Order: sequence, then C-alpha cells, then structure tokens
Amino acid sequence: MHAVETAYPATRVDAWAVNSAHCHAHYRIIAEAEPDVLCRLLNYFALQFLTPKQVNVNREEDLLSIDILMDGLSWHRAQVIGEKIRNLISVCSLELWPADSVRPQAVATTAR
Repeated sequence: MHAVETAYPATRVDAWAVNSAHCHAHYRIIAEAEPDVLCRLLNYFALQFLTPKQVNVNREEDLLSIDILMDGLSWHRAQVIGEKIRNLISVCSLELWPADSVRPQAVATTAR
C-alpha cells in the first residue's frame, strides 16, 4: 500500500482584489434552525476551496447563532461571501468584521 500524500494548495489568489492582503474574517450569523442551514453556509466557503479556522453553533429555540472564523482570504472576498450568505432565505442577520479587531456595531447589518 502506498501512503497518500496530500498537497495543500497555496492560498487562492483573489482575482478581483489581486493586491489585497489576506485577513482573518469573523462572521456572526443568526439563522432559522433548519437542518440544512449549516451545510448551505459552509458550502460558500467550500466552493472557494476555503476551510474555516473555527465554527461555533448554538441553537436557541428556533434560531441558530453561528460564528465562523476564516483566514486565508482577502477582505473583498470575505465581503462577497458575506453578501451571498446574507441572501439565503433562512439567514436573519449577518455581521462581518476583521477578526483581529473589536466587533464594530457600525458594520452590523440585518437582512429582511
């Protein structure tokens, strides 16, 4: 048997923001507690070949509170993914901020 070697790709270049530095992005999402919501959210990152650094999910009655910490993406890409997540019908609100800064209230936006 041969050992399988995994070659991890270098961080993906952001074609829309080539000169942008990579950052750590923190997503805070409130969504309806439906069985497929978490898969739908994480799929937006998977489609970009990105794996979250940390995911934390808490269910409180009919809502999920989801925190996702991402690294290896530009701020522009983080915002684009945030807009796509915000457009999911099950997502009630989304906040996005650089993870190395304090969570600003001004960045918070609510869908619906």
